[in-house]
Amino acid sequence: MWLDRFSGHSTPSQSPPPPVNRNHPPGPARRPSQLGPGLPQRPGYGPRTSSLNPGSRANNSTTSVNSQRLHNGSTLKHEVTPPADFSDSLEILERIVGRKLPQDDKTSVIPDENGILEKPSELLVDVDFGGLSLEDFAHQATSKSKIYSEVDNLNTSQTFEEYEREKDKFEDLHRSIVACDDVLKSVETSLTSFQKDLGTVSAEIETLQSRSTTLNTRLENRRVVEKLLGPAVEEISIAPAVVKTISEGPIDPEWVKALTELERRTKAIDGKLKSSEPVLAATDIKPLLDNLTNKAIERIRDFLVSQIKALRSPSMNAQIIQQQSFLKHRELYAFLARHHAQLAEEIGQAYINTMRWYYLSNFTRYRQALEKLPLFTVDKQDALGNDPSTTSKPTQPSHDPLSLGRRIDILRRSNPNALTSYLASESKSPNYLETPFSNFCLALIDNATAEYTFLTTFFSPSQSYHQISRSFSSIFSPTFALGTAYTKALTETTYDSLGLLLCVRLNQHGAFELQRRKIPVADGYINATNMLLWPRFQLAMDAQHDSIRRATSSLSSTARALSSLGSSSSAQSTAPTPLTQRFGLLLQGILALSAEHGAEESEPVGNSVGRLIGEMEAYLGKAARGLQAGRRERFLSSNWSLVRTIVGDGGGRLGEGVRERLEGLRDGV
Repeated sequence: MWLDRFSGHSTPSQSPPPPVNRNHPPGPARRPSQLGPGLPQRPGYGPRTSSLNPGSRANNSTTSVNSQRLHNGSTLKHEVTPPADFSDSLEILERIVGRKLPQDDKTSVIPDENGILEKPSELLVDVDFGGLSLEDFAHQATSKSKIYSEVDNLNTSQTFEEYEREKDKFEDLHRSIVACDDVLKSVETSLTSFQKDLGTVSAEIETLQSRSTTLNTRLENRRVVEKLLGPAVEEISIAPAVVKTISEGPIDPEWVKALTELERRTKAIDGKLKSSEPVLAATDIKPLLDNLTNKAIERIRDFLVSQIKALRSPSMNAQIIQQQSFLKHRELYAFLARHHAQLAEEIGQAYINTMRWYYLSNFTRYRQALEKLPLFTVDKQDALGNDPSTTSKPTQPSHDPLSLGRRIDILRRSNPNALTSYLASESKSPNYLETPFSNFCLALIDNATAEYTFLTTFFSPSQSYHQISRSFSSIFSPTFALGTAYTKALTETTYDSLGLLLCVRLNQHGAFELQRRKIPVADGYINATNMLLWPRFQLAMDAQHDSIRRATSSLSSTARALSSLGSSSSAQSTAPTPLTQRFGLLLQGILALSAEHGAEESEPVGNSVGRLIGEMEAYLGKAARGLQAGRRERFLSSNWSLVRTIVGDGGGRLGEGVRERLEGLRDGV
């Protein structure tokens, strides 16, 4: 096809082209789609050939023979001498093209010295002549070429007619192609613009990559520097959040944490400044930390003062403020004591003064409420040797002050609680003196325990044990004095021996409870109370002795003795006297109250009981003088047997001694 363009004309399609030697095999080729099924097949070469070689048709058989190798390996050579006016086709083609054409060394045919073309050493194609001679084979090929030319002419006329019929379609196709060209031009424009934008973005990405690389390098360098300088900077710096929390934040657990962080940083910077090589940055930040510390001290002062003022509010429970405000922030006072000892001491003294007033005022009101409790009056007329019928008091219900009964239950309560002020004020039933004494002691011991626990928790380790003990004494001294005065008011006029001994045992229980709670600072109050109760108990027991002694001295004659024995119907009666029963009840009560404590030598109970039994022995011995000899022994035996029965098996070690003595008196008659 490209040779036709160079030659300026092509072989017309109406005439069959001459066959050209292109080394195609003579066998049948594929039939074009335009040919009908009854037409012969084309030979294996193209339908259009160039007419540049004028001798191509005349020498078709010659070139075909020269370019083919003999079949079945024959070594015969066909020597053909070209005519004198024959021009080489390659030379003609080179003149048309205007340049030298390359030659293939393997396929080019070079004449020998005599100008005779020899058979090449290697033939590209084996041609099968089908048993025909060269002239017959060429004639057959010419006939087939004519047939193919006719078919091509027929196809060409058919194609022209179809083109005429489908001209509109081709015009539409042309317009579509033009429209597509326009669209493609717009797409090309868009793609060009996109390519420019993409180039811009690519440049920006490269810039960003360059900046990113730079930043990564700087970040890595900063990390290396931070790794080296971070610990040192951390030691001499404080976070802005800590500064803001201490300066403006509410005082809560987070504020306490910030205060701890401030103190830690301050210690670290002080250590840097005191070292042999002080750090300049520590010198710069030290004034700032001092200012922040002063701000923290100021806020701690305001907070503690506000809480101390709250303790003076009416009907305020001090223990609630102590637990929720003071103990929850006990680190504040410790910080204040370390950084401003004088201010801490002043605040501590303000707290002591406030709590002294708080406890004194509240216990004063509680004493006034307890004083409203109606009490049984027990005086000398209720002594053992007096006649109960002559000592009745119309202003109060009848009672037996010499019988212990259920009064001992006040010692056996597992978890006693103090009576409230309101209930004490509204109570109408009379009580013995141990009831108000017990409630006051319980309230005092509970409050003393709570206050001492608070002092040791809040003020330590800022204060030593002796300082805390002095603070507690300063707070509770007026309250203890109030309690001592109240105990004295309860006991200074009474002769209730059992009630006084009950108060002694209650006081001892309070001492044991304070020891269990490890509250040694209330021992002074316990001892002062004992100093009031024991002498008064001794006076009450002396009154019992004196009353029996007076009853014994009144037995001067037989008639008076029989009258005192209550045996008017029979002068020789051996029944126990009423005094014997009352004596047994008193003795049983004293022994029951002494069962848990034994017969300690330091206690006057044993001596008082021994003296009481001796006075009763003298009384019964004198009363038995008016009886006959046999009845006298029965009288004494029945009285001592009654006392032994009433006493029972209790009383501990003191009771054992008393029982042995009573049994000896009963059996030794």
